[in-house]
Amino acid sequence: MGFTIIDAIVIIVYLIAVAVFGIWSAGTQKTTTDYFLGGRAMPWWAILFSVVATETSTLTFISIPAVAYGGNLTFLQLTFGYIIGRIIVAIWFLPAYVQGELTTAYQYLEQRFGPGMRKAASSTFIITRLLADGVRLFATAIPLAIIFRFAGTFDEWSDAEVYLMAITVISVITLIYTFLGGIKAVIWMDVVQMVVYIGGALFALVLLFGKLPVSIGEAFTLLGAEGKFTLFNWGGDLSWQAFLADPYVFWVALFGGAVFSIASHGTDQLIVQRLLATGNLRSSQKALIWSGIVASLQFGLFLFIGLILYVFYGGASPESIGLATTDEVFARFIVDHMPVGMAGLIVAALFAAAMSSLSSSLNALASSTTYDLIKPMSKAKWDDAKELWVSRMVTIGWGVMLTGSAFLFTWLQLSGDDRPAIVELGLGIASYTYGGLLGIFLLGRIFQKPDRTDAMIGFFSGLIALLFMVEGPLQQFLPGEPLTIAWPLYTFAGATIVILVANTSYYIRSLIK
Repeated sequence: MGFTIIDAIVIIVYLIAVAVFGIWSAGTQKTTTDYFLGGRAMPWWAILFSVVATETSTLTFISIPAVAYGGNLTFLQLTFGYIIGRIIVAIWFLPAYVQGELTTAYQYLEQRFGPGMRKAASSTFIITRLLADGVRLFATAIPLAIIFRFAGTFDEWSDAEVYLMAITVISVITLIYTFLGGIKAVIWMDVVQMVVYIGGALFALVLLFGKLPVSIGEAFTLLGAEGKFTLFNWGGDLSWQAFLADPYVFWVALFGGAVFSIASHGTDQLIVQRLLATGNLRSSQKALIWSGIVASLQFGLFLFIGLILYVFYGGASPESIGLATTDEVFARFIVDHMPVGMAGLIVAALFAAAMSSLSSSLNALASSTTYDLIKPMSKAKWDDAKELWVSRMVTIGWGVMLTGSAFLFTWLQLSGDDRPAIVELGLGIASYTYGGLLGIFLLGRIFQKPDRTDAMIGFFSGLIALLFMVEGPLQQFLPGEPLTIAWPLYTFAGATIVILVANTSYYIRSLIK
């Protein structure tokens, strides 16, 4: 049906409404507790939706259906591990954060290992977010560019111009309401935006059912016969080496997903900041555990859309329906079959997913920079007004830097023939650092003897070791071969190295003394 002027109007109205509602919903910000923690009075269910929306990107919306279209449902095994990991964080990590009335995840490390460890961990988080979210912000433009290309919109524009336009629009709108409204605006807009993109996905699914060439019963029979409903892969016929290298073997996915979720939801300020905004341990725990269940159901929805798309297109290869990759299949359906106005709403949903992730990063980066780096180094005493002003200026600074980072990745992706695998790059950045962060938190919680020197040695040993172990963009510049294990296990490997090296350092230093 194409992309019409009505669709364009829907997008413009949505973007304006986002900025206005975000600012209005936040109310007046008087202190940094209001700005970064919502006065510690946010309802748990809003935090739940905010956590899920923060984890969701436009690539989730577009690419997860493609996973099921080209495969089956084994991706869901990872989400079962995510739920287990969040339960562990809720029981073991959150009490130390909430009862200690902390403002960032890294204050705990200062209490255990001193200010140097807090700054090192916070700096690692900041660098990770700058690079990973620059990749993520650029990646949001990819499905938008695909849709515009299919629809014939902006035909006279180059790919680079479409990418830069999408990045700029997302960044400017998000920065406006994040700058003025702080975490309250971020959380309430996450709730709204999650409703928008889930609503768009459900509408697309209903439309798909109405356009199937066979009955729903016949569709399910076809999918079952072709093994598309396969959920568990036990890997019984694999060698140990192949078993550990396959991310979708059940035990690897479950264990690796759980460890990754412990790291991402227990040590990453991006998520921890939201959980601290309830000001109540019980509420934080409910928000975190239920976010795992909701996230799993969300992945299930997008995978199911992929299965129905498989029936709709008769299992055709991407090439036979004019696509470059399977990732484009949902975008193709949106452009060709969505009624007037709904295609615009779906694009608005993509903007929503992008803005929810970016706004969360902006606020988390600003809080970590202000509390963990700038304020501890300042000699002067700050009043509430000064602290809030600094926080907002830092937010603007990060908005500019994240946008610039996304522009950089746009240039890297579109210049020359040797284009980096941008999505893999974003995932790889997290793999390099989550193991180190999780390891240092576990060291502090489990082992009482290692001190700040041992912690520093272990932490940086873990980060450096992962550079040699993780098969990714940096590996080509380093000697040796990467460790052949599935990517969900990288975090576990990094954390284990941190703990072993730190304890070894303690015992060696004890012998020397």
